[in-house]
Amino acid sequence: MKPKIHFFTEDIEFKLKNKTILKKWIIDSVQAENAFVGELNFIFCSDEYLLKINQEYLNHDTYTDIITFDSSEEEDEISGDIFISAERVTENASQLKIDLQTELHRVIIHGVLHLIGFLDKTPKDKTLMTSKEDHYLNSRNF
Repeated sequence: MKPKIHFFTEDIEFKLKNKTILKKWIIDSVQAENAFVGELNFIFCSDEYLLKINQEYLNHDTYTDIITFDSSEEEDEISGDIFISAERVTENASQLKIDLQTELHRVIIHGVLHLIGFLDKTPKDKTLMTSKEDHYLNSRNF
């Protein structure tokens, strides 16, 4: 099956740069983890939109930058819906004093790594997740 990666927006105006290169980077990153992309949907939305999803599906009453829903059906297949708050990513980039594209790419690869099976709840897991994010961010050529 040919990898399918789609980008959507909900309730906001948001322009994603370098979509073709971004898709290749995601596919290459997944393959480097010995997995393959089935179908990924990235949905960029507002803080309020993502808060409602967090409340309804995860029973969390907090803002977040990303929520990932896994719909993979085969072992080593990465498929799912990744909701990203463009507002939260923009605010995080500003607070961290980093480029918006870098923070956006970090959040994108973070969601992909969750689908691969990486966790971030314990300090040990978070350290590994951050290390993987850094590795793939440094492998970008755009």
